[in-house]
Amino acid sequence: MDSELPQQIEDSPVSQLPRVGPKLNSLLEKIGITQIKDLLFHLPYRYEDKTRAVPLGSVVAGKRMLVMGQITKVTERFSGRRSLVVDIRDETGSISMCLFHFNMRQRENLERANWIRCYGELRPSRYKLQMIHPEYTVFDTKPRLPDNDQLTPVYRRADGISQYLIRTIVKSSLVVSQKQALQELLPDEVLEANRLPDIHSALQYVHAPPVQSAVFGTVDHNVPAMRRLIFEELVSFQIARKRQKLLRQSSNAERMSPRGDLSSRLKQSLPFEPTGSQIKVIREIIADLKSARPMLRLVQGDVGSGKTLVAMAAAAWVVDSQYQAAVMAPTELLAEQHHKTFTQWFLPLGVEVQLLVGRLSAKERRLVTHAAKHGSANIVVGTHALFQEGVEFKKLGLVVVDEQHRFGVGQRYALREKGITDTMVPHQLVMTATPIPRTLAMTFYADLDVSSITEMPPGRVPVQTAVMPASKRSRVLTMVRNLCATGQQAYWVCPIIDKSETIEAQAAVEAHQYVTDALEGYSVGLIHGRLKSKDRDRVMDSFRKGKIQVLVATTIIEVGVDVPNATLMVIESSDRLGLAQLHQLRGRVGRGSKQSRCVLMHKDDPSRIARERLSVMQESSDGFKISEIDLKLRGAGELLGTRQSGAQLFRIAELPRDMELIDEVNQAATLILDKNPALATPLIRRWTPKDGDYSSV
Repeated sequence: MDSELPQQIEDSPVSQLPRVGPKLNSLLEKIGITQIKDLLFHLPYRYEDKTRAVPLGSVVAGKRMLVMGQITKVTERFSGRRSLVVDIRDETGSISMCLFHFNMRQRENLERANWIRCYGELRPSRYKLQMIHPEYTVFDTKPRLPDNDQLTPVYRRADGISQYLIRTIVKSSLVVSQKQALQELLPDEVLEANRLPDIHSALQYVHAPPVQSAVFGTVDHNVPAMRRLIFEELVSFQIARKRQKLLRQSSNAERMSPRGDLSSRLKQSLPFEPTGSQIKVIREIIADLKSARPMLRLVQGDVGSGKTLVAMAAAAWVVDSQYQAAVMAPTELLAEQHHKTFTQWFLPLGVEVQLLVGRLSAKERRLVTHAAKHGSANIVVGTHALFQEGVEFKKLGLVVVDEQHRFGVGQRYALREKGITDTMVPHQLVMTATPIPRTLAMTFYADLDVSSITEMPPGRVPVQTAVMPASKRSRVLTMVRNLCATGQQAYWVCPIIDKSETIEAQAAVEAHQYVTDALEGYSVGLIHGRLKSKDRDRVMDSFRKGKIQVLVATTIIEVGVDVPNATLMVIESSDRLGLAQLHQLRGRVGRGSKQSRCVLMHKDDPSRIARERLSVMQESSDGFKISEIDLKLRGAGELLGTRQSGAQLFRIAELPRDMELIDEVNQAATLILDKNPALATPLIRRWTPKDGDYSSV
């Protein structure tokens, strides 16, 4: 295949289907259905069995069932609420049907009828089991069972669209795709190697499985039809990432060739020796920077493993090559910490480092943007303000993105575009202190080369972690007081700022008050996201200088805070936080040579999953191990930050549930790009909500 396949019927608008007029089209759009493919892959979330009637004497409360019987009585009642009650009987027993919303025509039809067939959930009532507003059909004579051997699908729908209507238009989409030959986008050898059915068989099965199918009740992701759809979606995602990598590799970048000795002077100024792991990663980065292909490398390392030094080494190489470096962080606090660190090491070496964050005054911003545009700023550290309109660089050679999981792919590329010229693309380095499990690295980051810092700097003492119920808070406060008496400092972290009626978690403002009361004679500070920048800076500066002994804070201090004298962290309502966030927070202590501790306080009756998370934190300080467990407990959306941002990774696939497919998916994606490249774009277009654009996630 030498050319891209033509657009298929699946890409046609749903308005081409029968019964889909402007009004229905608008309602479907509310649930993301605009094209025929959206209907084809709008899968049922459960199924109903309407092929077998259950004798009335055998019905069970809480179950949805199909029943048939004779109508023995129709009564309109007014006991606090108007209702129509229909008594139904067969030779085994009786139930009643209750309608709260009905009209005179419905009542008359029920009074004239002799038999009824109902489908709905059985609920207990005063005298007998009852169905409230079931689906029903009336008959003059005893009805037969529906002539159907398939389960009935139940779909997610918008208000104004009945299940009957959405089933009808889904069937229409299946008929149209069958008639106009929905394209098979997985090569035969992939289907055969993985024992997968063809696309038509898979869709027909999933939308209307046979009664004897294992998917009765809910969607079973292990049946071949579902496995086929999941597999294809993962292949689509993998191909998109691999194509991004191929596109990058086909671009040109400036070969970074230092003209001086900045890198060696930086190394000589360090009061410590880099770890072997840091040296290995720095060498991998420098090899990329020497190449004419733009670097896109992910550096992952545990909290405190020394990623900042790696970023500084990369920046030094680029600056010494007469280019600029931009360092982007997700929060002002982390950006300010990086600016302080970079300035500390680079300013004595004659390198100018500027800070660009949202809180700057108009005059300060103009000075920074002028320095970036005209090249006097060798390194610019900032937040997302770096890629906003009006920010230009004279010669941007390197983009560093820290805590990259907090930025979308689109944001990463937006900053890189600041340095794109007619012929050149800047190098890009992305870093994370949340190690990425191998499964995610192979899927979500297939467009990146990955380096790992696996050693901790010498002298670091592992943090001791204890788990305690909130009822022992007074004991923890005593622990904090005793610590402060030795001249050391502590953090007291809470998930929310103010007390909430809807969120069951300890609030920082309330905690600040009782910690202050309990620690009379010691200074207790408070920091959270609503503080003005100057007030936050003042509090943080006082804490760094030891003027504040205990810092009560929200999770804003998760990144960007480095106070070696702080050796105790108390985390309230820790059962509400995920493993990755708990590990990041714990990483704020243990940054010096003293023994540090972390106390995870939880409500007295935490959930099973919360107990599992806290147990993992108590037993392990290995960020790589913790990330693997976090993936299993919470899923990829939470770990990558996409679930909170509203971005949906996949339509059907779900990691880690489907991680066992990743190796085969990777092989299939490589095969398609090598041997069947014309299938790549249609595959991406089929599974992505925005014309084949995965950058939103």
